[in-house]
Amino acid sequence: MRFTKMHGLGNDYVYLNCFEQKIDNPAKLARLVSDRHRGIGADGLILIGPSQVADVRMRTFNADGSEAEMCGNGIRCVAKYAYEHKIAQTGGPFAVPGQPPCQASLTIETGNGPVKVGLKTDENDKVQQVCVNMGQPALTPQEIPVNVSGDSVIDRSVDVLGHELLMTCVSMGNPHAVFFCEDVGLVDLERLGPAIENHSLFPNRVNAHFVQSDMPTEFTVRTWERGSGITMACGTGACACCVAGVLTRRQARACTAHLPGGDLHINWCETDNCVYMTGPAVEVFEGTWPED
Repeated sequence: MRFTKMHGLGNDYVYLNCFEQKIDNPAKLARLVSDRHRGIGADGLILIGPSQVADVRMRTFNADGSEAEMCGNGIRCVAKYAYEHKIAQTGGPFAVPGQPPCQASLTIETGNGPVKVGLKTDENDKVQQVCVNMGQPALTPQEIPVNVSGDSVIDRSVDVLGHELLMTCVSMGNPHAVFFCEDVGLVDLERLGPAIENHSLFPNRVNAHFVQSDMPTEFTVRTWERGSGITMACGTGACACCVAGVLTRRQARACTAHLPGGDLHINWCETDNCVYMTGPAVEVFEGTWPED
C-alpha cells in the first residue's frame, strides 16, 4: 500500500490515494499507521478518492479509528495532494476576504458536505498556502451537538473535574468546546482534555480548546482533539475559537491564531457568515505499508 505523510502546522496524517488502491478497513488501518512507536506515526488517516459531488472526496479517521466529519488541516493537505498529483481538475481563481485571490480552486467532499478551497502556488507550481471556506458555524445545541437547553452555548458554566469553567460551543462541521483563560501554558491539558472530550454533555464527544486572547486580532490556543489527544494544530478548532471570541466580544472577526505548530489566518466574514481559514500544507515523505 502506497502512502504519503503530510502535515498542516504539525497536525500530521497518513494520506492514501484511493483512486489507485482500495482500503477495506480504514478504521483498523488508522489505528495501526497512527501508532508513533510501531506504525508510521500520525494524528490519523485520510483517504483521498473519487466523488460524485466534488472534485475529490476525503474521509478522515482519527488515531483511535473513529471517523471525523471534517479536518481543517487535513483538507488543506488533500487540496495540495490533489493539485500536485493531478488527480483533479482545478477551477478558476478563489476570492479570499481581506487577502489577494488564490490562483486556482477545488471542491472537496467531506463528511460535512462539499467544501470550496483556494490554492496559492509558488514559481514551481507547488502549493504553499490553501484557503478553505469552512462554511457557516453552527451555534445551536442541537446542531453541535451538546445536551443543554437554549439557543446557544456562550460563556456557560460547566463542571470539569471539580473546576467551574466558562464554555462556548461551536460546530464547524464537527463539535468544539472553547474555554478562554489567562495563560494557556498553565492549563493541565492532559488531564482536562479527555474529561471534556468524554463529558456527558457531548453525545458525539467533543474537541476541547483552551484559548488565551493576546489582543483583538490575535489569540493563542492549545487543543485536545477528539480521538487523537493533544495535537500541534486543529484547523476547525482555530475557526471555532475565532467564532467563540467574536461571540464573547474577546476577538475581532479577522484573527491570527497562534497554535503550537504555527499560525493560521481566520476570518469570520460578515458578508456571507462563512469562516475562511488560510494556512500551509506540507508533504513530508512517501512510503509503502505492508498489505498484511
